[in-house]
Amino acid sequence: MARATFDNRSRTISRRSLTGAMALGLLAPSDPALAAPRTLRGSVSYRERMALPRGAIVEVSLLDVSRMDAPADTIAQTRVRGNRMPARYVLRFDSSRIVPRRNYALQGRILLGERLLFISTARHSVFTGGRDQTDIEVQRVQATTAAGPDSPAGRWLLEDLRGAGVIDRLQSVLQIAPDGRVSGSGGCNRMSGRATIDGARISFSPLAATRMACTPAAMDQESRFFVALGEVRSWKIDQRRRKLALLGAAGQALLTFSAL
Repeated sequence: MARATFDNRSRTISRRSLTGAMALGLLAPSDPALAAPRTLRGSVSYRERMALPRGAIVEVSLLDVSRMDAPADTIAQTRVRGNRMPARYVLRFDSSRIVPRRNYALQGRILLGERLLFISTARHSVFTGGRDQTDIEVQRVQATTAAGPDSPAGRWLLEDLRGAGVIDRLQSVLQIAPDGRVSGSGGCNRMSGRATIDGARISFSPLAATRMACTPAAMDQESRFFVALGEVRSWKIDQRRRKLALLGAAGQALLTFSAL
C-alpha cells in the first residue's frame, strides 16, 4: 500500500514538471536565433546644387564588409523617394545577423529606374564601438564631363592595379576635371590634387588625402594606388570599352579604370 502511494505521487510530480516545462516552452522564443529588430537612422545628401528628377529613389544598404576577397553581403536594405534632400531614412535589420568582431558599413545610392545617379565612395562604418556613421554623402555619377579621345577627363572606377586586380567592393574612384583638378577616393580616404596633361602625357602632383583608418587590406590597396598615380607618365583610352589606362615611364599599364 505504501509503495502504491509513492508511485502515485511520482506520477503527480512528473505531470506537474511536464506541465511547467510546456508552459515555459510557450513563453520562450521557438527559435533562439530570432532577436528583436534594430534600426539605424540617418540621412543621404550630396553637395551638387541641383534637384533630383521626379521618381528618383534613395537606397541605403547595410553591408557585411568583413571579407576583403569577396563581395559584401547585404544584411538589410531600404528605399525612400528622393523628393527632398537631404533624404532621411530608417533602416531596420535583424540583430541576430550582426556577428561580433565582423566589419559592417552603410552604402548609399540614388537611382532613377535602373540608372545610377549617385553613389557613396567613402566608408561609413557602423557597430565599431564608437559613433555610427549614418549620415551618408554620395557623389554624382552620370553628370561628369565624359572623356573624349583627346582627354582623360571624367570619372573613373579602378578595376586593376599593376596587373593584380583590385578588391571587388573597395571603390577607388579617380575624377579628373577638364581643368586638371583631381578628386575622388582611394577606397578609404578622399583625395585631391592636380594633373598636368600635355597631349598623351600626364602627371599627377602629390595628392592630399584625409587620414581615416580602414582595414589593413583596404589601407594597403589605397597606399599602392596613391604610389602608382605618382609614377604615371601617359594615358590612353579604349573608347569602345570605355576604359582608361594610366601608363608608367616604360609604357606599362599601372592603373586601369572603367568609366562611371
